[in-house]
Amino acid sequence: MSYQALARKWRPRRFSEITGQSHVVRALTNALTFERMHHAYLFTGTRGVGKTTVARILAKALNCEHLENAEPCCQCQVCQEVDAGQFVDLIEVDAASRTKVEDTRELLENAQYAPSRGQYKIYLIDEVHMLSGHSFNALLKTLEEPPPHVKFLLATTDPQKIPVTVLSRCLQFNLKKLLPDQIEARLAFILKAESIPFEAEALQVLARAADGSLRDALSLLDQAIVFGGGQVNTAEVEAMLGGVARRSLKGLVESLAAGDAQQVMNEVEGLAANAPDFTEVLKELLDLLYRIALAQQLPETVHRDDDGEWLMRQAQATSPEDVQLYYQIGLIGQKDLPWAPDPRVGLEMVLLRMLAFRPVASEREVPPVESPRQVSPAPNAAVETRVSKDAIPAATETDWPKLVNQLSLSPGAKELAHYCTVETQTDERWVLLLNPQHDHVLTERRQSGLEKALRAKLGKPVKLQIKLAESSQETPAVLRERQHQEKIEAAEQAIAEDETVRALMETFDAKIVPGSTKPVE
Repeated sequence: MSYQALARKWRPRRFSEITGQSHVVRALTNALTFERMHHAYLFTGTRGVGKTTVARILAKALNCEHLENAEPCCQCQVCQEVDAGQFVDLIEVDAASRTKVEDTRELLENAQYAPSRGQYKIYLIDEVHMLSGHSFNALLKTLEEPPPHVKFLLATTDPQKIPVTVLSRCLQFNLKKLLPDQIEARLAFILKAESIPFEAEALQVLARAADGSLRDALSLLDQAIVFGGGQVNTAEVEAMLGGVARRSLKGLVESLAAGDAQQVMNEVEGLAANAPDFTEVLKELLDLLYRIALAQQLPETVHRDDDGEWLMRQAQATSPEDVQLYYQIGLIGQKDLPWAPDPRVGLEMVLLRMLAFRPVASEREVPPVESPRQVSPAPNAAVETRVSKDAIPAATETDWPKLVNQLSLSPGAKELAHYCTVETQTDERWVLLLNPQHDHVLTERRQSGLEKALRAKLGKPVKLQIKLAESSQETPAVLRERQHQEKIEAAEQAIAEDETVRALMETFDAKIVPGSTKPVE
């Protein structure tokens, strides 16, 4: 029962062992080499990225008896006592449990006395943002004029809560979230050192689940080793995390690319059999779509991906427009998923929305040519019918919304054009459809103005006919409203994910006024 967790056993003891924080390591080692050490350092970043670890290594380096190339030796008595948590001149404090001003004053009252063993007396205060306002004031007095033998190492996950008066007296280092590749490489190194068999794909799953935190990754790795009976396999890791097999998501992507709604639902049915977290399913789907988009735009990067061959096949089978559309709809769907009556239903609606708004290829969107209705027995009706036999659906030749924006129209004629769609067109005649509910916009003057603008643009003496009838096509007005709504949703999503906005909401209990977000046109 003397087992030690991997996160503790493999905690870095030297600067060279730290993963993914080279910008911080470089600054600290240079400061040690050139003896330009500040009296107060603040390390910020999300959980598990190495804030306290870096602080402890720096504390060791400041008092190491045999410091070489700015690296602590880890052999002298000082280094060993720091690693064991027994070094008397390193005072570690968890600010979350000692928030009162009395605690801070008690902590600092001995700062004036020289260190007992080392060169410096070091105060390492973790989660420093938890101190009360009065505690910060008490700390500030010592930070302003510290004794030469005192160093402060502060760590926090929420630097916004620290008074600017304290921030201004510290050198601040922001530790970054680790990339999945960095986490994966570290896990592989540890497993090889521990002689534990593993599958590379399983480490990819763990690295993504850790969300940039190496400590979380090591905790998950500990759990995976136990779950897998002494080895780390992909299937066991996915089952442990409540996720889904990547091959199942690949089938879902292939069904979307084929536009097969029934197969998409079949794939979801298969996923549901494993009772996954459908929020995570959507997140994993977005990750796959991102990698496909990357393969389309930067194919040279695919060789670095274990699924490179499959990604290239999908990149060739799916248009870039479809991939971008699927990704955007999925991204917005993440916001809507918690409001769905059931998580599975929410995911299915997102997938169906992808298919519903998927641009139809031109060879599939040509409907059968129908003979136009004979409106009246006028002498020229037969001629019109013969001409219309050669008419083709406008979608194959003309992007009506785009053409409308290029026409020089009066406000009235433009309003009429925005509520119409093209039924048929030839070199001599265009037939537009106007929904009967908008018949009030149809006047002889507006139709004449639209006809003249169309002639001027096409350079042909075309005749324009407008029918009152419903159309399955999207009018420019509907398209404009849909695009505007999508921009609003994208703007709201961007505001909701903005770090500054989140900080304001958390700090001041602020709220975003519904409907107040406007997209930048």
